[in-house]
Order: sequence, then C-alpha cells, then structure tokens
Amino acid sequence: MFATADVFSGFSVDDIDAARSFYRDTLGLDVDDNEMGFLHLRLASGAVVMIYPKDAHEPASFTILNFAVADVEAAVDELRSRGVETKIYPDADFPSDEKGIVRGAGGGPDIAWFRDPAGNVLAVMQTA
Repeated sequence: MFATADVFSGFSVDDIDAARSFYRDTLGLDVDDNEMGFLHLRLASGAVVMIYPKDAHEPASFTILNFAVADVEAAVDELRSRGVETKIYPDADFPSDEKGIVRGAGGGPDIAWFRDPAGNVLAVMQTA
C-alpha cells in the first residue's frame, strides 16, 4: 500500500565531498553521511533531504531549496562573506541589485538565488 508517512526529497550532485563541505561548512547545515555514501541534509524544520552522487549529474534548472529568512539583505551579506556568489541571473526578467537581490518583483518576496558546487540553484527569501 502506498503510504506517505516517511516522505523526503533528494537531489543529485557530481561531487559528494564538495557538497558535504558546502552544505555543512559554508552554509552551516546539519549534514550526515549514510551507509550508502549519500548525504542526509537535516533541516531545522525536521525535514531530511537526501543528496546523492550521480556520474552524469546535470544541475537542476529550478530552485531545489528555499531558505526563508527574516532579513534577506543580512542573509545575502553573510553568504557573500562566506564566498557564495548571489548574483547568478544578471539578465533575468526581474532585475536584481548589485548583490543579486530581486526586490518584490511581481508582488513576490525579496529573494536572491545562488548555486551549490554542483550548479544546483538555491535561494534565500525574505518572509517577514
């Protein structure tokens, strides 16, 4: 029978060691190795995301993780201080400022996108 009690998400990377370092050391998230060589990204919400190596990895063309923050400007400043590039869409439909923050475009939240070492897209977005 199909059950939904233990649902989790996952995405691929081309270098599991680079992913471990980025998510644990750069972003400061809780990352565990599992017995199959995958990573478990444990989020503050209690959700677990599986990160797995894939030889023919292609970066996701969409945002795979959104981090809700109270102050997107402060979050971007912190990411940039850790060496994370946040201006990754210079020619987007909604222009960003010099830090890569798109401010309230289309009535949406202030948001900035960035990439992990495998090229997957992540975002910080202001929720307050």
